[in-house]
Amino acid sequence: MNSGFSFQFVAAPLLSFLLAYLLIFWLVKGNVLRILDFPNKRSLHSTPVLRTGGIGLIFSILIVWLLFSASLPISMWIGFGLLALISFADDVKGLSVPVRLLAHIIVAIGFSAMLLVDDYNWVMVIGIALAIAWMSNLYNFMDGSDGLAGGMTLIGFGYYGVTALLAGNMEFAMINFCIMASAGAFLRFNFHPAQIFMGDVGAVPLGFLAAALGTLGWVKGLWSLWLPLLIFSPFIVDATITLVKRLFRGEKIWQAHREHYYQRIVQSGFGHRNTALLGYMLMLIVGGSAVWASNYDFITQSWLTVMWGGIYLIIMLAFDWYQRCFTKTQDDRR
Repeated sequence: MNSGFSFQFVAAPLLSFLLAYLLIFWLVKGNVLRILDFPNKRSLHSTPVLRTGGIGLIFSILIVWLLFSASLPISMWIGFGLLALISFADDVKGLSVPVRLLAHIIVAIGFSAMLLVDDYNWVMVIGIALAIAWMSNLYNFMDGSDGLAGGMTLIGFGYYGVTALLAGNMEFAMINFCIMASAGAFLRFNFHPAQIFMGDVGAVPLGFLAAALGTLGWVKGLWSLWLPLLIFSPFIVDATITLVKRLFRGEKIWQAHREHYYQRIVQSGFGHRNTALLGYMLMLIVGGSAVWASNYDFITQSWLTVMWGGIYLIIMLAFDWYQRCFTKTQDDRR
């Protein structure tokens, strides 16, 4: 690594952190963009909180990527920017579910097709596109507890950066470390008690990046497709299992609710802070195991994935049992 790139490798994430910190500090302390998140059926907070933190996150990442000439597909720049604009409009005015979902699907198909169509069949293109659209939405679903999504962003993209670094791609590592650094600055204001939320303008584009950069790392040969799935599995498993359970119960999946595991953990007495710390610990362990296994063969990686599937099943069944006992105890006390 030459001295010029060594400087960029250190300077880019530091600048991302500084810009994000200053922008979010300005949004929190200044009398600008007072867009509030009012409590609703999905909320775990009881008073209105600013929901503009994602603006600081997104702008800091984009500015630094542009300044350091990040080599990313044009489809990623366009998709990231479009989702940020659409999601900001949703934060301000509130868009209908079909409009939001259609925008997410169009962006996902556009990115997947432009990246994969020359080398892969359309089944793969559509499958990756659906995964990207789902990740964009589930990241937003999981952004409902102080510090959770911010910490998961820091850890998840940090692991992307570490894996790219181990594979010898310094620029791709830098690109991911910039996201990690901006998330670290955001977390300063979002950890419990949160002064600001990231809002749709932050959560949806970050979900897109988690899936799109995960796919791009696979195309570049830096990791297998299972690695991004495993790194972000705490989010993916919670959101997907919750959706499936609601579908089986015949509930309207687009309606606001508080049935995600992380929401139920907060309400069961763990609180925002402990729930976030529990999530961090889980993601550090599962992500660390994914990075470790990236140097091994497909059979080892498959067994690791199966093992984590079993662990998640045990965790969910154990918590369901705990919550039933917790609810019964509360009812008895009444």
